[in-house]
Amino acid sequence: LNMKLSWLVIWAGTLFLNPVTADCNITSQIVTCEESGKNLSNIPINLFKNVTKLSLKNNKITLKDSDKDILLSFINLTELYLNENMITVLYNNSFCNLTKLVILDISNNHISTVHKAAFAGLNQLSVLNLSYNAITQLDSDVFTSLKSLTVLNLQYNLLKSFHIKSSFKLIKTVLAGNPWTCSCDLLDLQKWLNASNVTMENENSTTCTFPNSMEKLSIRMAAIQQSDCKIEKASLENTVTFTAAIKLKSSASLTAPTPNNITGSNGTHAELPLLGKSWTFLAGVLGFVLSTTLLIFTAIKCPTWYRYLISYSHRRLEENDSEMFEWEFSADMSSSPTVSGTNDEDPIVIFEKIHAFVPGEDGFIEDKYIDSHVTEES
Repeated sequence: LNMKLSWLVIWAGTLFLNPVTADCNITSQIVTCEESGKNLSNIPINLFKNVTKLSLKNNKITLKDSDKDILLSFINLTELYLNENMITVLYNNSFCNLTKLVILDISNNHISTVHKAAFAGLNQLSVLNLSYNAITQLDSDVFTSLKSLTVLNLQYNLLKSFHIKSSFKLIKTVLAGNPWTCSCDLLDLQKWLNASNVTMENENSTTCTFPNSMEKLSIRMAAIQQSDCKIEKASLENTVTFTAAIKLKSSASLTAPTPNNITGSNGTHAELPLLGKSWTFLAGVLGFVLSTTLLIFTAIKCPTWYRYLISYSHRRLEENDSEMFEWEFSADMSSSPTVSGTNDEDPIVIFEKIHAFVPGEDGFIEDKYIDSHVTEES
């Protein structure tokens, strides 16, 4: 009786200090709160901090940073139901303080991305339900911290492959409803399913969707040739190694020191990086572009110089040529005849057209049809 009375007093005091709106069912050992179908967009803050089971399904919770901060206070929580909400991404450390959590249900959301440390701190988690989401890829390290995990439900997502470590221990898994591609990428999962004692629920409906030759075959029994995978893996590794070697050689050619070192102020030799041929080519292109642009600009801005440049027959009159021209002109004036009857004060300069001397021309026209005797008589 005293025990029940003490629990009643504690419950009444907590209710007075922290009024709640959730439908909480309180017993001597368990506090269960139900906030289902109430159109909540955030996790309520006015809940009992010693709650052990919290159901927030069928709401609009997105699990923002504020929601994660509120979850940190529920240190006694063992069951958390966030199914049928609006969660799209599970960020790192989303449930890090829930060290007593055993069951986590995040099914029927819109989750497409699960970060590597999303479930960090859930050391006691035993059941994880991620079904009916849009997960396309899962890293095997996502479940590394879940040492107590026994049941994993991944059905009806968008998984084509799943690289899983052989040390991963489960009792039951659900993988149906995914578009599994039965190729080398699925070999790790197939090996793990056959080597471990895990029970794959709905195995008959957990089948390959590609290639067509393996369609409708169970992913556990599909004939994936391990030898082909080794050849493919070796060729892939060679390709990666060759690509890395090319990149390393290229970076070395850009950063290799020159033979001539420059001595620094402290007496040590400072090494200069050797520029690659690409820099020389780039400098040549820039020089050509700049010089061509300058030439075009000069031609547009200085058309007189441009015409002088393209005209090979043009020659400027030099100072000596002008003096010679004046001397010849004055000499012609002095030797030219004057017209009689004119005034001496007003000399008249007569310009005569000088013809080039042609031998054999005497001013007469010779007619070969005139007889020689006619010429003599006349």
